[in-house]
Amino acid sequence: MSSLAVQTHVPAARIKPKKAIQGEKLRGYDKVARIPIKVIPTIEAKKKPDWIRVKMSSPAEVARIKATLREQKLYTVCEEAACPNLPQCFADGTATFMIMGDICTRRCPFCDVGHGRPNNLDADEPRHTAETILGLQLKYAVITSVDRDDLKDGGAAHFVEVLDEARALSPNCLIEILVPDFRGRMEVALELLTETAPDVFNHNIETVPRLYKAFRPGSDYQHSLDLLRIYKERRPDIPTKCGFMVGLGETEEEIYALLDDLKANNVDMITVGQYLQPSKNHVPVDRYVHPDEFQRYMDYGKKIGFFSIWAGPMVRSSYFADRQYYGEDCPAPIRSKKALEAEGKLGC
Repeated sequence: MSSLAVQTHVPAARIKPKKAIQGEKLRGYDKVARIPIKVIPTIEAKKKPDWIRVKMSSPAEVARIKATLREQKLYTVCEEAACPNLPQCFADGTATFMIMGDICTRRCPFCDVGHGRPNNLDADEPRHTAETILGLQLKYAVITSVDRDDLKDGGAAHFVEVLDEARALSPNCLIEILVPDFRGRMEVALELLTETAPDVFNHNIETVPRLYKAFRPGSDYQHSLDLLRIYKERRPDIPTKCGFMVGLGETEEEIYALLDDLKANNVDMITVGQYLQPSKNHVPVDRYVHPDEFQRYMDYGKKIGFFSIWAGPMVRSSYFADRQYYGEDCPAPIRSKKALEAEGKLGC
């Protein structure tokens, strides 16, 4: 059972969380205080094992990508969600663009993106995104967004505008979209994105159904499955993709059942990664999943027939998305020689 089942104390310094003001991001206690199952602030985080490692890359290239994004007034989920792979991906010349602002209408306690009342959509954002894709000379771009429950179409039309602008300037660039669940707006959203389709349709289910109330307040497991299935029925020519995290309190058997559900709903590509706590005010890590367990998930996914399944400690939904699209194998986790020797995985 997840540690989130325990009610938290209210910080003495603040009895009531701050109210949402348009354009102001709520984080930490202010963000998660109103969710059904409260988060207990972490006193001492679990020590990270040797396989939680990121390959360091060129600081100059990272700085160049960030400067380009700031110039165009764009956001990336890499930065807003504190993704640990940011240095490696930015240095590789890739980024996952986050459209529709940097304020989310949901309060998921595992996510570092700010919550609140978003500003109005930026009409220039599709053009700025397209210009950045062109300027970075990307051959594969991933476009995601915050949840926008305040919009009648959930932001689907804005996704379409970004697709149209990007393809006008970079017709040879493949575009993967990582969409929210469009809950309550699925029909209109799917109609728009069926007519103007991406090259890959991605939606994250995030965790097993038993943990939804704690970790995805405002979302619904079956709804996410339906979104993926219905889109595939409407556009069988477009690959569908789904990602989720482990280390939140799920069991291995629940992961196999989740993979079965995704396969039954005709998802083509899967990503499975380790949950990492962005701050002590977020959901604590229940456990660090060993690379051998990730390998079992990949073996099972291949057995039941996914086109591709990437599972590993540092895998994220858009991690080397172009490589997965082209059928490459998942990169092996970076491990220390000492740890491998201790596990008997290095020869004499």
